[in-house]
Amino acid sequence: MLCFPNAKINIGLNVIEKRLDGYHNIESVFYPIPLYDVLEVIENSGSADGIQFQSTGISIPGNISDNLCVRAYNLIAKDYVLPKVKVHLHKIIPIGAGLGGGSSNAAFFIKLLNEKFELGISWGEQHNYARQLGSDCSFFITNKPVVAEEKGDVYESIAINLDGYYIAVINPAIHINTTDAYTHLKPQKPVSSLENDLLKLPMIEWRSKIKNDFEVSVFERFPLIDKLKQQLYKMGAIYASMSGSGSSVYGLFEKETNIKDHFKDHYVFEKVLTTIKSFS
Repeated sequence: MLCFPNAKINIGLNVIEKRLDGYHNIESVFYPIPLYDVLEVIENSGSADGIQFQSTGISIPGNISDNLCVRAYNLIAKDYVLPKVKVHLHKIIPIGAGLGGGSSNAAFFIKLLNEKFELGISWGEQHNYARQLGSDCSFFITNKPVVAEEKGDVYESIAINLDGYYIAVINPAIHINTTDAYTHLKPQKPVSSLENDLLKLPMIEWRSKIKNDFEVSVFERFPLIDKLKQQLYKMGAIYASMSGSGSSVYGLFEKETNIKDHFKDHYVFEKVLTTIKSFS
């Protein structure tokens, strides 16, 4: 059985305060975009292991046992009788890029297991498993635009629709460690609310109003990322931003533009935005 985990972008990202548990409270809008990995699960009854995992495409660093899909399988196996499976992930979404690719893989894997093997895991349980795997993982269970708060794992639906806009995402192959990125910024409460104030403005005003707090420190350490963002504006983007803690930047355009010809040294994704199904 195949599914296609998608990426997300952040529209604004306010790091509000450090929590007692060491995490940070944030405010951001998570928006799903049609950039996909490919995930396949088949039953593998002859295997000695519960899960066999392999990947192609972009190389995934680290031990297989630490992969979020493997961890999700082992987590669910504590509560449900799972068949032995073989998992193949074809990785297209850049890694360590602020696009949520790993979290999406895990969330879609949870949904895929539930559907393929008719486990009957409730919507709430799926969210609970996902929250144990990563702060933004739960977002991809519902996979619709939300305002994300607290650790990035508490969500409120938001009526924002970017269908018809042309998006260009550029990744310069710089890996940004999220934990390290937090050490370089000073949390502060925003003057205006993303949900109640800023997102109601015309998009042309987002440039001066909607900020990603990680950009200041990340741009200081990696000027190329700042340069890429400014190039998107020069090419006509209505709004451009770094996504998450980086290193990807994206631009939103009113009409199609040929970005790839101008950024041949970097990974580029570009497409007209359309509404994404919660599970596809």
